[in-house]
Amino acid sequence: MLNGKTVLITGGTGSFGHHFVGYLLKHYKPKKIIIYSRDEYKQFVMSNEYHKQKDIFRFFIGDVRDEGRLRMAMKGVDYVIHAAALKQVPACEYNPNEAIKTNISGAMNVINVSLETGVKKVVALSTDKAVNPINLYGGTKLVSDKLFCAANAYSGGDGTKFSVVRYGNVAGSRGSVIPFFQNIIDSGKKELPITDYRMTRFWISLEEGVELVIKALAESRGGETFISKIPSFKVTDLAEAMLPGCKKHEIGIREGEKLHEIMVTREDSLHTYEFERHFIIYPHYDWWDDKGLLPEGKKVISDFEYSSGTNTEWLTVEQLRERLKTDLDLH
Repeated sequence: MLNGKTVLITGGTGSFGHHFVGYLLKHYKPKKIIIYSRDEYKQFVMSNEYHKQKDIFRFFIGDVRDEGRLRMAMKGVDYVIHAAALKQVPACEYNPNEAIKTNISGAMNVINVSLETGVKKVVALSTDKAVNPINLYGGTKLVSDKLFCAANAYSGGDGTKFSVVRYGNVAGSRGSVIPFFQNIIDSGKKELPITDYRMTRFWISLEEGVELVIKALAESRGGETFISKIPSFKVTDLAEAMLPGCKKHEIGIREGEKLHEIMVTREDSLHTYEFERHFIIYPHYDWWDDKGLLPEGKKVISDFEYSSGTNTEWLTVEQLRERLKTDLDLH
């Protein structure tokens, strides 16, 4: 699918971008990989990592807010992975205009330029925070998701296909609680702060996140939201897995934080189908018809909800400890 193709990744120097590029080089032979991001130093570091494959890499300093720069970068591009976003909840709350410019206006720019330049498929990365959002970050990502799904109405039958992948904080990424706990442990402390003892989260590794994007690239007809079937864990169990026998103290839930991650709402269940390893929420628009349904999917029951708090698969403390070793190399 990606052999001989040109792939552009917005926000490509982040945790996801690094892993996606490694996966791409391991499993495919792309013609060109374009990294589009704002941080020149991160691009310098990444270019040194892949100096042996430098002939296929292009590094574009640019912001998704800049439609002209995107237009220049997307010439001849076959596939776009849109990972660029302002993701820190407190920063978005304090700088709402900036979050809107990047997460909403930036999404519109990616859509417009993809349509103009004839990109085959665009996959946008979303978040559980876009589901029933209670903070500005989640609100901007909800709008972004809607924009990408609706964009298929403008591309026509043979035009650009836009789809979305949704997951929570990826294990070990900067937004995850794992590096936060690890920094406390490395400082020699024996007590870990827990915002709420009832809190649960989904566990998804970078590898699983990348595989979901690859699946969306391969299977999307346009307008779908792809969600991985993954296990849940209690944050208190994660603390025990990382620092056995540690003391825990409850500090209170933070502004804009949820007790549980929700990936599929009861309202979404009307258009959600279950597959062996993932769910797909199909679009609910006039231009969509059942011809886009994949035959192996099974419609979920009415009022189905996919939440980390009511999940059927859970990781024990020992399983979490193993995941920390295998997925993150934390011993």
